[in-house]
Amino acid sequence: MTDDIEDKPQPLLAHLMELRNRLMWAIGAFFLAFLLCFAFAKPLFNLLVIPFTWAVQWAGLDHRKIELIYTAPQEFFFTQIKIAMFGGLVIAFPVIAAQIYKFVAPGLYKNERGAFLPFLIASPILFLMGGALVYFFFTPMVMWFFLSMEQTGGEGEASIMLLPKVSEYLGLIMTLIFAFGLVFQLPVVTTLLARVGLVSSEGLKEKRKYAIVAAFIAAAILTPPDPVSQIGLALPTILLYEIAIYCARLVERQRAARAALAEAGETGSSGEAEPKADA
Repeated sequence: MTDDIEDKPQPLLAHLMELRNRLMWAIGAFFLAFLLCFAFAKPLFNLLVIPFTWAVQWAGLDHRKIELIYTAPQEFFFTQIKIAMFGGLVIAFPVIAAQIYKFVAPGLYKNERGAFLPFLIASPILFLMGGALVYFFFTPMVMWFFLSMEQTGGEGEASIMLLPKVSEYLGLIMTLIFAFGLVFQLPVVTTLLARVGLVSSEGLKEKRKYAIVAAFIAAAILTPPDPVSQIGLALPTILLYEIAIYCARLVERQRAARAALAEAGETGSSGEAEPKADA
């Protein structure tokens, strides 16, 4: 039986020891990545400021200097720690995912391992795609929207300029990256649910109108309170929902093809057995 679990049953203590070893590898990888990112926290922050620079150019404010401020002595230090944690998690994710897979894989059948591994690879790729969309398009767009509210000042008018705090700017861009990264997991989650039979393509089609409303509600919760980022998250979510329907349909077609192949095999074997009985 090729689908049998290869590993022999292990006692609970052995599973706990295995879990401890996997956690140590995952935590060690994160700690090393955290130290590396903390050493380069300022260059990484400058890298995250580039979308703000693009927004200044889009707003026609090329003459002004890019300035961010911090109002508490410890604010920029903790901002660098957040950057290091975020970057460390991204860098260490392949190791963490590999440890999760190695811990779970012995309890899976061979066909389940073959189905689980592609999703483990696709998930970080989709997250990075969502993060790239935020970095190259939505963050500059959001910052351009906020810059458009400035006042140049003059007679009877105050001069109002945007001087974002380092912690608030980092919080904005990290919130957008996490929101888009999570939304981009929708095809992966839907495909997994379709594989286990919890959802179907027809069911997803019937709930499309509810999904559209839920997309705008989720966008309002996950993003800052500005229409650009909310609409910018809701529209890709709706598109990803349509992709999820297509993925569920592909899973159903594959399941139907396997069922037809198995039925054909059973019919063929029963057809060979009948002549022997007649003889």
